[in-house]
Amino acid sequence: MPGTVDANLAALGITLPQAPAPVANYIGFNLVGNLLVVSGQIPLVEGRISTTGKLGAGVSIEEGQAAARTCFINLVAQVKAAVGDLDRVKRVVRLGGFIACGADFTQHALVMNGASDLAVAVFGEAGRHARSTIGVPSLPGDAAVEVEGLFEIA
Repeated sequence: MPGTVDANLAALGITLPQAPAPVANYIGFNLVGNLLVVSGQIPLVEGRISTTGKLGAGVSIEEGQAAARTCFINLVAQVKAAVGDLDRVKRVVRLGGFIACGADFTQHALVMNGASDLAVAVFGEAGRHARSTIGVPSLPGDAAVEVEGLFEIA
């Protein structure tokens, strides 16, 4: 029987993909005690980066938000791979967002809301989190957004 988080995902029309495999010398997640650190996820959909380029230079805020949302879906896929039952997530502790953009772009927070809003929609109050969002000149594979996460696990 699906749990609350699985039901929330279904209600949102989200089917989790397989957790993306690391593309270099690192692991997708690391469970230490009751804290799960999930490596940065880019907006991969069926093995391809869905949104490439830079915010403010060809990539719109809305496209960036959608990319951040996809990154969060991939984070949740990693969490599921790590702990199995998503109802074991007691809290989304922190999200870190990296937004590929030029020096004059200042709407990082709006882009990252794509991930943050989904965290709350999926995990409810437990999805409210601390957050950092920074602009960077480039990301792996020319991804427009990357999101990393820290989760408290029961």
